[in-house]
Amino acid sequence: MKLASILVGIAVGITLAGAGGAIAGESSGGLALGAKVPAVVAKTKMKNVDGKMVSIADVAGKSGTLVIFTCNHCPFARDWEQRIVELANGYSKKGIGVLLVNANDPSIAKTDTPELIKARHQEKAMSVPYVIDENQSVARAFGASVTPEAFLFDKGGKLTYHGTIDDNHKEPDKVTKHYLKDALEAVSGGKAPPVT
Repeated sequence: MKLASILVGIAVGITLAGAGGAIAGESSGGLALGAKVPAVVAKTKMKNVDGKMVSIADVAGKSGTLVIFTCNHCPFARDWEQRIVELANGYSKKGIGVLLVNANDPSIAKTDTPELIKARHQEKAMSVPYVIDENQSVARAFGASVTPEAFLFDKGGKLTYHGTIDDNHKEPDKVTKHYLKDALEAVSGGKAPPVT
């Protein structure tokens, strides 16, 4: 199933269940905590907004690596977008390699064309790569089924956090649980996240 098809389901009212919740009917397969990205997936080249081909291995940071599946289309991704950009831009300066991945089929999600992805990257002043997973192979290998969905790996390449951004997508000023920020702070300091 194409990720964009899943997003249409989210847009009409499927609720995310907790941190990185699964969508009804979707498999919870993919990477387990403690797992590494399979070498072939880590080296899969995806087109960045600047036209260059980039892989997860290319952006790996000395302190860890963050991969976020996101898009222009999903209302949840749009609600969290500014916080994602702030975390991505900020922690990329603290030794965390960051890669934003759009796995949507633009024939289904009309706002996820390469041109509109590039425009969003510029508009939001993203300083990290925003790539297109054209055949959804990376998303499938990760088991990504919602957007945004974060996967944070420690400096040894092990998945140490998988989930959502925080506990309130709609109202940033009412967030009480900063799941991803707390995980990034821990991993960038060589520690395990408080919530995985």
